[in-house]
Amino acid sequence: MISSIETVLVVDDDILMREFVVETLTRAGIEVVQAGNGAQAQKLMEERDFDMAFVDIKMPVLSGMDLLRWKQEAGIETLTVMVTAFGTVEQAVEAMKLGAVDFLMKPFSPEQVEVVLNRAKDWVRLSAQNDYLKEELGWSMPKGKRLLGQAVAMQKLIEQIERVAASSSTVLISGESGTGKELVAQAIHGLGEYRKRPFVRMNCAAVPESLADSELFGHEKGAFTGAINRRAGRFELAGNGTLLLDEISEMPLGLQAKLLRVIQEREFERVGGSRTLRAECRIIATTNRDLQSYVREGGFRQDLYYRLNVVPIHVPPLRERPEDIPMLADNFLKRHLRNLTGKTDGLRFRQDTLDILYRYMWPGNVRELEHLIERLCVMEKGPELTPAMLPPEVHGSICTPVDSATQEPARQSDPHSPPAEGKAASECPPDSTVPSPANTTLCLDELERHAILRAMEKTDGQRNQAADLLGVSIRTLRNKLNRYREEGSLPAGL
Repeated sequence: MISSIETVLVVDDDILMREFVVETLTRAGIEVVQAGNGAQAQKLMEERDFDMAFVDIKMPVLSGMDLLRWKQEAGIETLTVMVTAFGTVEQAVEAMKLGAVDFLMKPFSPEQVEVVLNRAKDWVRLSAQNDYLKEELGWSMPKGKRLLGQAVAMQKLIEQIERVAASSSTVLISGESGTGKELVAQAIHGLGEYRKRPFVRMNCAAVPESLADSELFGHEKGAFTGAINRRAGRFELAGNGTLLLDEISEMPLGLQAKLLRVIQEREFERVGGSRTLRAECRIIATTNRDLQSYVREGGFRQDLYYRLNVVPIHVPPLRERPEDIPMLADNFLKRHLRNLTGKTDGLRFRQDTLDILYRYMWPGNVRELEHLIERLCVMEKGPELTPAMLPPEVHGSICTPVDSATQEPARQSDPHSPPAEGKAASECPPDSTVPSPANTTLCLDELERHAILRAMEKTDGQRNQAADLLGVSIRTLRNKLNRYREEGSLPAGL
């Protein structure tokens, strides 16, 4: 697969015309090799790879059309431009059928050669981006997904996105798993002048350390075992668009140093290559860690952190904007019903069901909510979604308030009795199942631990299944379990 135009073969028996094309290409920074006839060109193509070739049609020994047929039969991918002084429409059509990408009529100017060259570069870039998008399974075009929310925190976030989108500054998006950091990155890309340019993503947590260099910067043919062709990295694919470095905290320290150099110098080389390439793209990074703390722990470079943290944006967790839950739940319900049945009716939430969703703390955030709604759409017939249809971890999430001074469960009172003597009414909420604002943090930690342990029990300790059930990543679940183990609160066997 041709990933860039760097080496070109010029084939013409007219030495003056050949040197004219060679000079034009050399001025454009292209490495050029010459051949005086089709037979010489065939030998050169057998010995090495070329990204592109300008081939005259009428030549002795082996004509340009014969060379084109041989190249097609041999499976050589070199992009070929046919050159002739006696061209016809029929000849052009035949050349295109044999794989030619363009046609030049003699005499032509240096500007025309540059136009053909730039057209080939555009084709190569679009082809590489298309292959990347196929690998990503359409990630960059999530149909129907958008940022929703009426809460103050969400309105502030949307305002930040609109301001940042108008700039080209590097952005660091932080937030817990499942809050929608990737959608925020997409919104930043899609609202500004970058919206018509490429949007390329690299998940730093999903790429093996041994392949991270190649994925980010690309590699040359033969750079390592299995490198059978030159491959463009994410920086090249992004071009002058946006490169999203998802979960940047998981990037190996060695690669962090190379990334720092690219951000500073705007230059990089492919693995196994010596040619310096320009990095023109905007960089957006996301993380679910506290990067400042991770820097102090030695897991992330401080200088890279400062380079990335030019414009920080924090995505609030769902528990900090519970007023958005009904809107989100309804939106997810309609979307998944449409996907399953082609209609948006047939199921609806009962108010007491929405009340439970409202009070749940959602450790997996918006992703967990969406997964729950999708499960209900698949498994329940309706027409009403009742509390009994919700999973037990959602029912069991409404915890007893904890007294912040004694760390003991607060005494529950009769909702119709007056407040205890010496206490304000606000300290004794009528609904004793809802934590008071002062106790939310303590209750949330216990709630999260309870939900995780319930999920582990339900899946017989299978972490992948438990992570899916909770709507969080396996890495997040693993980190939580390790913390509980260190605190001594993890039951034996987990």
